Amino acid sequence: MSQDHLLLRAARGEVVERPPVWAMRQAGRWDPEFNRIRAGMSFFEFSANVEKAAEVSLCPRRFGVDGIILFYDITTLPFSMGLPFELKPMAGPVPDRPIRSLADVDRLNADPDPASYRHIIDLLKTVKKSLDGALPVLCFAGAPFTVAAYCIGTGKNMDQTRQFAAENPHVWRKLLDRLSGATIGFLKTLIAEGAQLYQLFDSWAGELTPAEYDEWAQPYHREILAGATGVPRVIFVKESPYLDKLVRTGADVVSLGRCHNLAQARADYPELVFQGNVDEEVLAGGTEAEVIAATKHCLREGGGRRHIVNLNHGCDKSTPPANFAAYVNAVRQSGHRAGL
Repeated sequence: MSQDHLLLRAARGEVVERPPVWAMRQAGRWDPEFNRIRAGMSFFEFSANVEKAAEVSLCPRRFGVDGIILFYDITTLPFSMGLPFELKPMAGPVPDRPIRSLADVDRLNADPDPASYRHIIDLLKTVKKSLDGALPVLCFAGAPFTVAAYCIGTGKNMDQTRQFAAENPHVWRKLLDRLSGATIGFLKTLIAEGAQLYQLFDSWAGELTPAEYDEWAQPYHREILAGATGVPRVIFVKESPYLDKLVRTGADVVSLGRCHNLAQARADYPELVFQGNVDEEVLAGGTEAEVIAATKHCLREGGGRRHIVNLNHGCDKSTPPANFAAYVNAVRQSGHRAGL
């Protein structure tokens, strides 16, 4: 495994010739090549097809990104624990049998055999073989709060999630605990199989109150990041108001949203690496010139070191490919402009 990739060096805080660039959901519906390869297949059928999942994972390579993130879903893990999901339009992942009781939680395998997510391991191996060391391979997992919300069937609906937790506190706590332990095992397996960086997603935790965050998010971030080590670890909470908590998770890299001031974060926490924070709405709806301007602003705020260029969230499905190319090229050319 090469340790000299630009993305990995930047994630370790080393001096680099330019900041690396990739994007959440860089393999997605915005890309015509992705849609051609998917060819109308259902999401889970598609993601379970190792050959096709590998092909779409590699699609962003043609734009010049500095890392390849594997194509699968955060519900892959609870699926392997015994809870199947269906991806429904406008609703997202919906469980076949939403968790309702302690017995339901007990039926989830707390330590799923890697054979239960063999397609992810095979995907990782296939992508690594195809890249042949040219780029690092990234994996990811959902943090317990966000994944648990999907497991109980509430998804993005914070009021319903809070209601469930209030009415079923023992079920909720046990579900979070069980997901945390399984997530550590999942990530450790992928690291052992050759993943070179991982991102822990807690997409909806930024909407929690401080007390809820301290109970349902922060302890699990710390537990997972401490339990799965050996590669750079990124923490992502969408537009989180709790930067002071994110920087104390033990993550090597903290991903920022548009609500954060990147330059100020770097000044306040010079020992950390930050990721972000180009506005994905600019990529989706702006002109190429606006995308380039937003990316250059991010580069200035990032200062050229301890910074990985990414978006504040994932690429929207309406993103024009030309805008994605402009985003990546603006970063790649930054090294040339600096005389490197």
